[in-house]
Amino acid sequence: RSSWLLLAPLLTPPVPVITAPPCSLCPEGAHRFQWIRNLVPEFGISSSHVKVLSSPAEFYELLKVQIKAAKQRVVMASLYLGTGLLEQELVYCLEETLEKSLQAKGSPDLRVSILLDYTRGSRGRKNSRTMLIPLLQRFPGQVRVSLFHTPNLRGLLRLLIPERFNETIGLQHIKVYLFDDNVILSGANLSDLYFTNRQDRYVLLRDSPEIADFFTELVDAIGDVSLQLQQDDTVQMMEGMVHPYQGDKVAYCEIANRRVMEVINSARTRQELLHAKTFHSSQPGSSLLSQQDSQASGSLKPEPDTWIYPLIQMKPFGIQIDEMVTETLLTEAERDARIYLTTGYFNLTQAYMDLILGTRAEYRILLASPEVNGFFGAKGVAGAIPAAYVYIEHQFYSEVCYLQQQERVQLQEYSRAGWTFHAKGLWLYLAGSDLPCLTLIGSPNFGYRSVHRDLEAQVAIVTENKALQQQLHQEQEQLYLCSGVVSTSTFEQPNRYVKLWVKLVTPLIKNFF
Repeated sequence: RSSWLLLAPLLTPPVPVITAPPCSLCPEGAHRFQWIRNLVPEFGISSSHVKVLSSPAEFYELLKVQIKAAKQRVVMASLYLGTGLLEQELVYCLEETLEKSLQAKGSPDLRVSILLDYTRGSRGRKNSRTMLIPLLQRFPGQVRVSLFHTPNLRGLLRLLIPERFNETIGLQHIKVYLFDDNVILSGANLSDLYFTNRQDRYVLLRDSPEIADFFTELVDAIGDVSLQLQQDDTVQMMEGMVHPYQGDKVAYCEIANRRVMEVINSARTRQELLHAKTFHSSQPGSSLLSQQDSQASGSLKPEPDTWIYPLIQMKPFGIQIDEMVTETLLTEAERDARIYLTTGYFNLTQAYMDLILGTRAEYRILLASPEVNGFFGAKGVAGAIPAAYVYIEHQFYSEVCYLQQQERVQLQEYSRAGWTFHAKGLWLYLAGSDLPCLTLIGSPNFGYRSVHRDLEAQVAIVTENKALQQQLHQEQEQLYLCSGVVSTSTFEQPNRYVKLWVKLVTPLIKNFF
């Protein structure tokens, strides 16, 4: 209990600041979102390269298939790697693929880079580190395991806050799984629950070398400022790098900011040059011969009808791109547009709540019922977290009712026997459209932690292609079909009773979960 007192200096929430939009939306079609490329690289691809997955089992099988097929690189960023049989099978797949690479003629080409969170990955005697050490010992030249440690957990705070509670200060929360030129973006971690009965979202971007390069460089950048796992289960920083909790905090954050922004800005520059080259080659006066050469070599790509924008949020390093883009999307959504927003943990920032309650679009917000919350039935203080989410939900619903916005802003609770719910993201339907033209998918939960404490990444997928829009629509429908609409009577049910101490503590600790 006393460990919570150490958090006192961090408990006061900042005054919410709504960031000004980077620019106004463009008027026509899906291209109204091209302002996002003022902040991040824009990757134009064919919709045929995008596949939306729907189930944990499909996600797990795809991971194994992709690991086994990898020839050049496997890059995996997650909160942690679990310690069960399914996770062990993934490690065996990596070992098998590395072994094949080692036996190939010449020097092995395959490189494996894994980025996890230090505190979550070090929890317990058997943990993510002990799962991966055999790979480091057997393939030292091919495997890198980086463990990110938040710079905000240091000094007395680090010494006194116990295991599990130390994870509330800040985490590496990005979930990217990358195999050669194929990229899986998700909110799912590498754990057996996420492979069996924990509902999340997953999208595969096939044959997308530029996107794969970007996320490889991003994971490398975070890896460079992280602790490196050694073969004897010790950790050390790269030579010459400032230590995240022993070194100067400001200097560390400046270096981390510089490394990540270099990745974003260099990719932006590369993509802008590519756009310019493509534009000039498509002009009437361009060389017909060069176009014929491209066609003959089979290198001519189909015209992009889908655009991928990586959105990064790393407030500890002063990077707030995802927050800016999300706030702009909520601000600019016109009357009669529909936004389907889903989060595994309903704890929206004040800025997001103000925008939802004060703007014109219709909202359908999907959240976990208490029984499918990941903390349901947990021991100790964690067991009260579902009740805290009920309290936060009730407060928000009361505000909706007070403003008489029940028709425009609707809450729905996901409920499915034997399952938990972890899906997050949004789908944007323009006014008059039955299909979404934009989705956000990745690790952020739209809550205080995602915006202020953790390292997060997602992508905005914008598409003009009806078939891909239909895929996204079906994904949304499938999730919302397992839900019921929240009403006043919802909070009168016996299982929604919230104890007085939970109500009193929730405002103090809501910024930590």
